[in-house]
Amino acid sequence: METIKDLNFLNALLPLALIVFIIGVGVVFLNLHFQRNLSLQKLKQEALKNIYQHDLLRSNIQAQEQERKRIAHDLHDELGAVMSIMRMHLMVLQQQSTAGTPQLQEGLQQVRALSETALESVRSISHRLMPPQLEAFGLLAALDAVIAPIHKAGSITIELGSDSELEEVPWLVNLGLFRIVMELINNTLKHAGATAIKIDFLRRGQQLQCHYQDDGSGLPADNQHKGLGLKGIEGRVNALGGKLTIGNREAGGFYATVALTIGENNR
Repeated sequence: METIKDLNFLNALLPLALIVFIIGVGVVFLNLHFQRNLSLQKLKQEALKNIYQHDLLRSNIQAQEQERKRIAHDLHDELGAVMSIMRMHLMVLQQQSTAGTPQLQEGLQQVRALSETALESVRSISHRLMPPQLEAFGLLAALDAVIAPIHKAGSITIELGSDSELEEVPWLVNLGLFRIVMELINNTLKHAGATAIKIDFLRRGQQLQCHYQDDGSGLPADNQHKGLGLKGIEGRVNALGGKLTIGNREAGGFYATVALTIGENNR
């Protein structure tokens, strides 16, 4: 009789145990599903955050470049024009004062020399802010115009090459690459003690790469991603949606590669 009661109890308990087991499995699956959804939400938030930061960085750089362009034009078109007129008046006064004292002649000559120096400084600042060759003739011509006087000075040789004319490259890409290359050259001239720089551009459809290298001292072993203006370069590369690779060459010196895809986001 007891055996029959035990069997009846077990038969009554089994469905309950099965229900508890099913509930337990359901709770586990719900928890896993919740954790998965939470992870997906975090990933989406991180992706949105990265997109926002990228767009914010790109907007800041665009705003800076627009302001540079405006200041460059104001310097060249307004202040430069005023100083050119002033220089012409000084030349006329100098010609009309031939009968004046030597002190007057000397004073006019000094003022004229100062005005010419100031005018040249205004033009130089304007061109550094926004090189006219870049907008008129493209990236290679703009870099050539900057490299020529450095190369002519004789302290360092700079070789610039490209496998194409880089036609139809968006303005923002041209401007970004110009700033990046100029910062790299500036770092080499200031810190590397190099005697040669080599810059190559490679274009494959919508893929564009810039390869930069010098034969200088390279990056310090404990400072490969800090200083030397590299943070600013990284920011510009990120704003273009590209990838920056830097390091020291086995043969000695520094190298940097900028790889990016030209698309609507660069325009």
